[in-house]
Amino acid sequence: MQGDNQVGIDPSMAMLQAFNRCLLQLGRLARERGAVEFIADGLQVLRQQVPFASAWWGEMSTSVASAPPQSWMHGRIDLPESFAGEWQQSAGSDKFSHDTLSRPGEVIRDSGFTDPDADVDAFARRHDLYHPMCITFELPESGLMFFVCLYRGGDAPAFSDNEAGLFSAFCDHLLQLWRFQVQDMIRVDTGNGASDFGVARRDGGLLYIGAGLCAVIQRELPGWSGSTLPAEIIAQLPKAPCVMRLGRSTLTLTPNAEHVILSLETQPRGAVLAPRERTAAMLFAAGHSYKEIAKILGLSPATVRTYLRNCYLQLGVKSKVELGSVLRSHGSACTPQP
Repeated sequence: MQGDNQVGIDPSMAMLQAFNRCLLQLGRLARERGAVEFIADGLQVLRQQVPFASAWWGEMSTSVASAPPQSWMHGRIDLPESFAGEWQQSAGSDKFSHDTLSRPGEVIRDSGFTDPDADVDAFARRHDLYHPMCITFELPESGLMFFVCLYRGGDAPAFSDNEAGLFSAFCDHLLQLWRFQVQDMIRVDTGNGASDFGVARRDGGLLYIGAGLCAVIQRELPGWSGSTLPAEIIAQLPKAPCVMRLGRSTLTLTPNAEHVILSLETQPRGAVLAPRERTAAMLFAAGHSYKEIAKILGLSPATVRTYLRNCYLQLGVKSKVELGSVLRSHGSACTPQP
């Protein structure tokens, strides 16, 4: 029997067992890491089975007639901080990016510096992106696309069919677990849409952002290009929970452990809530208890109850579900505190 156990293992079975260990490790990371750290650490797990020289991932909008594709949130492994900005300079001409954005769910591979655009080719040569492999997924709840790209240099072999299959299956799990993390943080069923939400670190680095929030920030704070929140919003993060005006909309900043949740609402028509009343209502609708809200806002539980009673009366709602629906769908105005 001992001799039989030493007979060579079927290579396909060995690959399956190794991949299963990767998924188990990924599941543990999802419980231990924040959203940004989770993706980076998760790809390092995959690196054991599918070696790569560098990686890039994030949320991206597809190209339209008036604008090339834009990366709004991104992370990287063994690539310079300037990478996304450099890519953006020639994004409209990047054939490989257009191919993967137009074929969501498919693994797209290439080899060689083959792009017909000279700027794109120079960018690839500069970072030795000789063998790219990428997959893009639709994020209906955000209105954006989620992408993961792996790269190898010219001295390495091309990504094989088996590696492409492992990459595709792994990214399915990676994306699902990341979406669960985001959903838990914003406490919204992302199936109902999270286009007007964002999640940021205290330093302004984005972990998640929806297309609706992107559009308003870009419109009201021209020159913003994603990845990190504009300085005007970063300046408000230490004050969270708070509310700030963005043109015709209001942006609620709510603390969540080491992160800040951003929630965009259109300008109100009807009931007017004071900022602290509105923030208390947002926290309550998100699932926080009276005591938790009191601790976050530095109030007594009795004051929180008074605030929420006023919110219910002014908004004409009778339950937490109705309160959350009104706050998210219709918005409520904030007047300055006296």
